[in-house]
Amino acid sequence: MAMISTEQINEIRKNVDIVDIISSYLPLTPKGKNFFGVCPFHDDTNPSMSVSKDKQIYTCFSCGATGNVFRFVMDYENISFPEAVKLVAEKAGLNVQIDVHTKQKHTAHLEPLYEMYELSEKLYQNNIHTARGVEAKKYLSQRDINDDIIREFGIGLALQQRDVLTKLFLSKNYRYEEMLRSGLVIKNDYGYLDIYCDRIMFPLWDITGKIVGYSGRIYKGDGNFKYINTKETEIFKKGEMLYNYHRAKDEARRLNTILIMEGFMDVIRAYSVGIKNAVATMGTAVTKEHIVLLKRMAKNIVLVFDGDAAGAKATYACANELLAVGITPKIVRLEENLDPDEYIKKYGKEKFLRKVDHPMNVMDFKISYLKEHRDLTSNEDLSLYIHDVINELAPMNDEVLKEITIQKISKESGLDEEFLKKQVEEKSLKNRGQASTSLKKEKQEVKRSHMSKYTLAEQNLIYYMLKSPEVIKIYDKKMTYMPTEVYRFLARNISYYYKTYHEINEADFISFLGDNQVLLDALSHILMLPLKETYHLEEIEDYVRVIREYNVTYEQQRLKRQMETVTDPLEKAQIAQKIIELKVKGE
Repeated sequence: MAMISTEQINEIRKNVDIVDIISSYLPLTPKGKNFFGVCPFHDDTNPSMSVSKDKQIYTCFSCGATGNVFRFVMDYENISFPEAVKLVAEKAGLNVQIDVHTKQKHTAHLEPLYEMYELSEKLYQNNIHTARGVEAKKYLSQRDINDDIIREFGIGLALQQRDVLTKLFLSKNYRYEEMLRSGLVIKNDYGYLDIYCDRIMFPLWDITGKIVGYSGRIYKGDGNFKYINTKETEIFKKGEMLYNYHRAKDEARRLNTILIMEGFMDVIRAYSVGIKNAVATMGTAVTKEHIVLLKRMAKNIVLVFDGDAAGAKATYACANELLAVGITPKIVRLEENLDPDEYIKKYGKEKFLRKVDHPMNVMDFKISYLKEHRDLTSNEDLSLYIHDVINELAPMNDEVLKEITIQKISKESGLDEEFLKKQVEEKSLKNRGQASTSLKKEKQEVKRSHMSKYTLAEQNLIYYMLKSPEVIKIYDKKMTYMPTEVYRFLARNISYYYKTYHEINEADFISFLGDNQVLLDALSHILMLPLKETYHLEEIEDYVRVIREYNVTYEQQRLKRQMETVTDPLEKAQIAQKIIELKVKGE
């Protein structure tokens, strides 16, 4: 890979504006000197990420995420540092020659697993295009899956023989231990065998587009298990992946809309007719990791689950998960209990898109869902229904939607609007009271984790080292040892950076730290400290004095422990003299 110097990296950073780059990923609103947006790195409900045009760094005041333009792109796109540098340069129209190979961030011991999945895909794809794949291709054709879709989605075939893949791995010198870890091979009384046998293979990808698992489907007759999914492994975590994310993300960002479906066949069908902004949850509940990924793609989230009762239940559960983190989804319900795959095949792309373009609001869906199997002419059922709707409205932040819903419920039930509003408000107050109690407990926990004055002094000194060469020079002259290891290394790196480049800049220093996550996390915490930008020399001297006081105290304690183990009177006297000297020094 062509190496790029620190000076070149800094030059690229200086030629781009972090506000412009981050704005291309998510909306930013100016507020004072900075810009604010919803943080994509945690379940943010309010805009808590600040982007500084002056400093060219971003900071989330909720989760602590901090960095420069490269760090943002690196974490948002889930790519390496060199890839982020190249991508930022391209966005800025800068011609920079950096040869990078797209790789997921993982450790060396996982490399064989990714390689085995690459090999398996080649084998399965080759199988389906041979004479032994004729029947499988006929089955796919009957489901309107043609050769173009087979190629695009890497659909393959596992043969009847239970050792084909295992033998291939052995020929490539993979160890049995690695095969078992991959989830593609099992061991039983007959030895080591392939997991998948006589099934059509649908690859599953992680968010970077690497194959990490499969869903294998039977295609001959009926069986108890139509689909068998790869078990969770070191590289395959269902709760962390969205099917088709790597293909859908760019189109979703362009349209600012993402469609969430239940199954991969629904996504494949949508993609085959040109609807390329769809992902699937693969039957799992929406997780925090899913939500972070979704928020990176688009503001508008539309749930297009199966049209049957199970799909309605899944839609209700998913909508609640999204609402809990401040996302208000829209809902599409399909008639005749059809799933998206079936609906598109029966009614076509245009009719499906008309439903997507005119979705239900979430409360209309919930009202419809809560009415099911209830007789509203019965006072008991009506009461339960009204209470359920009030519970749904109480935590809602959208006042307009809340008002519209109350009007609808009033007309439907005959209850007075003001009465319903009062019930909703009382429920809201009760919820807020419970939240307030929880917050008080959290504050008490913070008080318990009281930070020592020595740690505060270290943090404050480093904060001002990042602001001023003068403070760095004081550190170099007067500091010999930082008590906390991570701050010790961070301070040394700041000092080294200044000596090498004869300047200090927070945004460039972040690039200098590269992939050292421990130091980056410590730096993020320090940059968020509620300290003023300017300082007095007396403050800096105080920080130095407190840290040196710690060093003296620590050394005195060490010498006292040493003296307890010494028996020679002369040696005891020498240690005692050192303790006295340290005490005088400390005073």
